[in-house]
Amino acid sequence: MLLRVTTYGEPVLHQKGGPIDYFTQDLKQLAADMVETMYENEGIGLAAQQIGQLIRLCVIDVQLRHDEIEFPYRFDGKITPLHLLMPLTLVNPVIKSFHGEDVPYEEGCLSFPDLRGEVVRPEGVTVEFHDVEGAAHKMESSGILARVVQHEIDHLDGVLFIERMKPAVRKSLEAQLKSLQRETRAQMKAGRLRPME
Repeated sequence: MLLRVTTYGEPVLHQKGGPIDYFTQDLKQLAADMVETMYENEGIGLAAQQIGQLIRLCVIDVQLRHDEIEFPYRFDGKITPLHLLMPLTLVNPVIKSFHGEDVPYEEGCLSFPDLRGEVVRPEGVTVEFHDVEGAAHKMESSGILARVVQHEIDHLDGVLFIERMKPAVRKSLEAQLKSLQRETRAQMKAGRLRPME
């Protein structure tokens, strides 16, 4: 089932998600719906806040960006083919360490349609998480996969990618941001968007 993606200006995007302590069919279905929604919107990541849920859940699929995948990456200590991992669902993810240099990259976000800007992030991360069955995993990644992991976990903490931008970059996007925020609030006021808080 396709879900509505929240847009900049909705309060839920600045709220932290709570830990998930259930691994039920409902969680599996929510993750599947998030993956479907991510694909429909041509995204490579989607976090729970972006569909109005205040839980620590995100989905990722970077296969379309395979040319940007940097090796090695390890899943539970083993180098694993990308197609066996994706789409990837992360329940209660925690970044345990960063590695490599800080690297600039132009990011986008499904909650900020048509807006992109440079964000500097560490080139690699080690993250621990559970899957929808409740099994624990550890993943080490670099490049675009590591970046998407950081972007989505930021969402789970109520942090938006524009808040990671250097002041000059964000300033250059200020007019677009204000316009998007006004449009979102107008649609909420008119009842065209159901409130998500």
